Order: sequence, then structure tokens, then C-alpha cells
Amino acid sequence: MSETDRDLVAALRAELAAVDPSRPCDRRAEIAGLGAVLVTREATVARLALRLGGRAAERAGPGHRRVLELPDHDLDWARAAEHCRLAWLRGRFLARGSMSLAGGRAHLEFVVPVDEAPVLARRLADLDLPASWRIRRGAGVVTWKSAESITAFLGRIGATAALLELEARSVARSLRGELNRVLNAESANLQRSVAAAGRQLEAIDVLEADGRLAEQPRTVRAVAEARRETPEASLSEIAVRLDLHRSAVQRALDRLERLALHDDEGIGRRRGYRQGGGDSAPSPLA
Repeated sequence: MSETDRDLVAALRAELAAVDPSRPCDRRAEIAGLGAVLVTREATVARLALRLGGRAAERAGPGHRRVLELPDHDLDWARAAEHCRLAWLRGRFLARGSMSLAGGRAHLEFVVPVDEAPVLARRLADLDLPASWRIRRGAGVVTWKSAESITAFLGRIGATAALLELEARSVARSLRGELNRVLNAESANLQRSVAAAGRQLEAIDVLEADGRLAEQPRTVRAVAEARRETPEASLSEIAVRLDLHRSAVQRALDRLERLALHDDEGIGRRRGYRQGGGDSAPSPLA
């Protein structure tokens, strides 16, 4: 993660740690979520544990981590009100959760004992926040990779200001992605149009050199002349200029390219029709 992303995640966790439950049942539920023994590097989470009645343990944690002991509460999930369930989840996230914004993508996970992972996944599903879980290096990992699920969860457990910043980043990233897609599509269309115009101009030169261009229907000749005069024009622009349907312009240009590829086609057909030769039918482009 970039420094800015790490700062945003830290601000979000600090905001959640600063939530002060007003109901005694919510305080007990959050204590249960933090666990009987809390190990953390975050001063904000340590202060939360102390505020909820915890005390610093005599032993120190690895890597300058604080070890705090809290009252041993449990939560009867089946009977608990939703606000108690959310308080428990807030505590569980602060104790066992982490979030990453690396690469512009959000990722949130809980690392818990293996036997707790399916239980936690079911509890999240009870709140319409389904998550996947797996075992990784001997621990249970409950994961969200969907930005929508992550923001919904964080909003419900009490994040506000930092969550707004996260959502703003997500919207800005989405808009940048959409703009890039539009620009890429326009660039690809332009390249195809330039390549098609080049082929059409070459075909017109070939047909004019061997005399077949003069043998073509009036519409085809008019389209060929318009293409020569305005190589950059789109089919729609040529159609407007000649008062034709766009499909008629497309058929005329396709005909020019086809004839240029087959040097035995297109000679004398219209002349034979004008002279009443045989049962020849007029070209639909005449």
C-alpha cells in the first residue's frame, strides 16, 4: 500500500476505536469481540480496551505490541439485538481484522482460529454481509474483496468520515476507469477508420488506373470522389454530404474494395446493360 492508503486505513481503524458504545449491552458485546486477551500495536485500540475495562498484562507482546486483558464476556449471537451484534463485529475487526487498499483495490479479512472462521462467516451472513473463508497457514481467514461489501460492513459498524474518503476514492477510480475505456474505444475506432480509409483510397486508385472506376454506378463514383476529397470523413459525414443513407455509402466503399481485389470484375457490366445486352439487371447502386 502507498503511504496515503496506509494513512487512510489507520484513520478508519482509529475512528472505529473511538466509537463509545452508549448501551451497557453494546459495551459487553464489543469486549467479547475484542477477546479476553488483546494483542495490538495500535494505541487507539489499546485505549479502547482500557476504556472498556481492560488492563495491561504483565507480559509484553512481540514487536512492541501491547497485551491487554479484558473481562471474559461472551455474546449469545442468536438472542442478541442487531446493535449488539454490530458492536461485537466492531471489536472483532479491531482485534482480528485488517484492510488493504493496495493496487487501488480494497481487501478486508479477519484472521481467527480455524474453528471460528465458519462461525464468523455465518454470523456475517446473518447480517446480509456474506463472506468467504478458508484455512491459511493454520489459521482461519474470512475475507471480502468486494468494495461494496467492505463499505457496507464498515458503515454498519460505525465508520463515517474515513469511509466517505474511501468511497470518494472508489468513485474517482471508477470514473478514471470508465474514461480510460472510452478513450481506448475511441482510439481503436479511429485507428480502424484510418486503416479503412487507406484501403479505400488504394482501391479507388487501382480502379481508376485500369478504367473500371468510370464503369461504376453513379452512386459508387460519387462516394469514391467524396472519399478522395475528404479522406478523414466518417461514413456518416459522407452520407450527409451526398444525401445518401449511411448503408449506401458503406456498400459503395465495400464494392470498391472488392473490385480492387478482383481485377476481372466490374468491367462492361453497366455498359452492357445500357446497350440492352442480354438479361443483365441494373445494379442496386445505380
